Amino acid sequence: MIAAALAYWTHDLDPVALHFPPSWGLRGVHWYGLAYAAGFLVAAYLLGRWRRAGLTPLRDALDESALITAVMVGVVAGGRLGHVFLYARDEFAADPLMVFRVWQGGMASHGGFLGVLLAGVWFARRAKADFFAVGDLLCALAPAGILFGRLANFVNGELVGNPSSVAWAVIFPHDGAMPRHPSQLYEAFGEGLLPLVWVLLRYPRRLPSGRLAGEFLLLYSAARIVCECFRSAEDGHVLGLTAGQFWTLPLAALGLFLVLRSRRSAE
Repeated sequence: MIAAALAYWTHDLDPVALHFPPSWGLRGVHWYGLAYAAGFLVAAYLLGRWRRAGLTPLRDALDESALITAVMVGVVAGGRLGHVFLYARDEFAADPLMVFRVWQGGMASHGGFLGVLLAGVWFARRAKADFFAVGDLLCALAPAGILFGRLANFVNGELVGNPSSVAWAVIFPHDGAMPRHPSQLYEAFGEGLLPLVWVLLRYPRRLPSGRLAGEFLLLYSAARIVCECFRSAEDGHVLGLTAGQFWTLPLAALGLFLVLRSRRSAE
């Protein structure tokens, strides 16, 4: 096993992109934080570009600012609360203040989706816009953030894959000397890059409202369920599924509903 392991790359990436002097009292700028920033920047760029092209339900630059701010709050608050209540209930019960220590890690994509959904509901009511059209826009903005987030997971050496002997397996020292699937990269490709290409091609086509949101949710759900087969089930199982697969089923059901609804409305 040791001889075989020598053929695999050992993960040695630093989760801190920029280290601060010890006297500052802060470790530095983390890649994970930069990933969130990059996701929001790409979303803001696409939002502005599509608004100026007349493709969005936004009326002006003020709507643009309001929506991107609501999305930022929804992603961060929803992602953190999702992690706490889906995967860290025991920790929360023992130390309720841990919910505020975001810098220690712990964000759940399913909670982020719920946060973005609530942001969309708030914005649609504020702007008196078609909620399903707002949903299409939000889903078109989401993949870039997911892509960068999964890449940051890989840099951090977290959410590792199952043990494997494939040629591209990686040894994550914090999880032992056994080579593992780089499942974070699988998820970056399936949950982030593929949906990003899809929405960039589809959003400008002015589809029936709700169609693109449904397509994105189905594509994301399929990729997440498949990728979970290669990922270590650190959060246990629910009804024979990994926790990630189980909590993805409502997203898949919502995606199917939106696609079917958009087809009926287009007839």
